[in-house]
Amino acid sequence: MKLGLPSSRTCRRTSPERGGSMIGETIGMKRVIADRGYDANRIRAALREQGAIPVIPGRRNRKRPIQYDERRYKDRWRVEAMFCRLKDFRRIATRYDKLARNFLSAVSLAAAIAFWL
Repeated sequence: MKLGLPSSRTCRRTSPERGGSMIGETIGMKRVIADRGYDANRIRAALREQGAIPVIPGRRNRKRPIQYDERRYKDRWRVEAMFCRLKDFRRIATRYDKLARNFLSAVSLAAAIAFWL
């Protein structure tokens, strides 16, 4: 049984041409919220084939504006703000830990300090 909502985060500098790697990570998600960098017809079509609703604003130079759920897109900042707060911790931002389990422990500790204290 899955708990919570599945989510994924991709590299910030991914172009639409390389956005196909993001599509494999979205399997099982109901909605995919992304920024204008992922505004491509083939990405939208691939997400719809998987059963996900793309919440991606259209680029300004599109001839026909794209409809998207603006209310849900406005909530995207919360995820970005969470990662920003975690990266305030130098150990997380530079990833001093070599082992994944140690890094996960450091992220858990930083999250406890940042969000619950």
